[in-house]
Amino acid sequence: MITLSQEAVRGLMIAALGLHQHLQMPASKEAALAVIRQLHHLPIDSINVVARAPYFVLWSRIGYCDPSWLDELMAERQIFEYWANANCFLPIEDYPLYMAGSRVIEWRNPRKWLDDHPSVTRAVLDRIRDHGETNASDFERPKDFKPTWDNPKQEQVALEYLYLLGEIMVSRRDNFQRQYDLRERVLPDYKERGVATLEEATDQFVLYSVQALGVTKAEWIADYFRLKKAPANAALKRLLKKDRLIPVRVDGWDVPAYIHPDNLKRVEAAAAGNIPQSKTTLLSPFDPLVRDRGRGIDVFNFDYKIEFYFPEKKRVYGYFSLPILYNNALIGRLDPKAHRKEGIFEVKSLHLEPGIEVDDALVTALKRTLRDCAMWHYTPQIVVRYATDADLADMLSD
Repeated sequence: MITLSQEAVRGLMIAALGLHQHLQMPASKEAALAVIRQLHHLPIDSINVVARAPYFVLWSRIGYCDPSWLDELMAERQIFEYWANANCFLPIEDYPLYMAGSRVIEWRNPRKWLDDHPSVTRAVLDRIRDHGETNASDFERPKDFKPTWDNPKQEQVALEYLYLLGEIMVSRRDNFQRQYDLRERVLPDYKERGVATLEEATDQFVLYSVQALGVTKAEWIADYFRLKKAPANAALKRLLKKDRLIPVRVDGWDVPAYIHPDNLKRVEAAAAGNIPQSKTTLLSPFDPLVRDRGRGIDVFNFDYKIEFYFPEKKRVYGYFSLPILYNNALIGRLDPKAHRKEGIFEVKSLHLEPGIEVDDALVTALKRTLRDCAMWHYTPQIVVRYATDADLADMLSD
């Protein structure tokens, strides 16, 4: 059985998630699609103090990312939108897996809600059939009703639940707002794409999770697609019996680890000392490298919380802090804001982890990364307000 160091695990996870130094194709729509297929899902979030999550996750891997590429991939039906571990852009070839059922459908029970609200459901479907693409704003809200995120108007709920059940799909996004249409219009060949049982889909999601993570404990697998732990563990056992996954040892771990056969050559090389090395980049809060807090602590000794969920008084690092990846480590985080009209890329604060040495190599790498990110946002002037190292703010500012 292969034995890996924890250093090798870090490098292998970074490489499997596409964040290592390697020869890559130029930034393009095709490169963006390759990343989505490698990660198996691309998270969607609308916060745009810097570029929104799907674009930022791509930028971290391929550099410049044109938002229109995702629109074009949607229009070409190369990708579709659905719930994976959150709302995500997904490879179209995986469509049958998501129609097999998921935890989110069991949790929300959309069919019961739609059956309990037949007039609303009928009105929404009639609107889509008669007028085509539709979003929640096309329906008038009742007088004196003020919808909130946890109490939306009923038509919005109906759209969401019909979408989860696959009866309608997101046809495109207009100014980042979903536009829904009937499935047969968005994906006319959906029946030809076949079907998958829930067990088949769960097995494939577990395979994808292990492949994307490079090296993983069993306890990390379910979260990658937000599977229930019992079905995920059952799938892991099935796949091991069929030799579709490979167990390995990791120094210092008291539980087995697992790898995907497609990653075997890279794993063998890492065990022999040829460990993949990371690029220097900034990561979205929703990046798969850091989204699982427990895994981040175990693998990188990096305790990362998404603080925009916190009241301002409880924030330590800032509203939208981005982890910094450097030399196979998560060395800190910075809280940015792109002032697009003024052309300024502001770093409100930059916190390095304890023990990180500020040397010429680190400064050069950080400055280049900030410059690349700022230019991508069309905010060429970089201003760093505060850094934990007394001189670092001045060295990184223009």
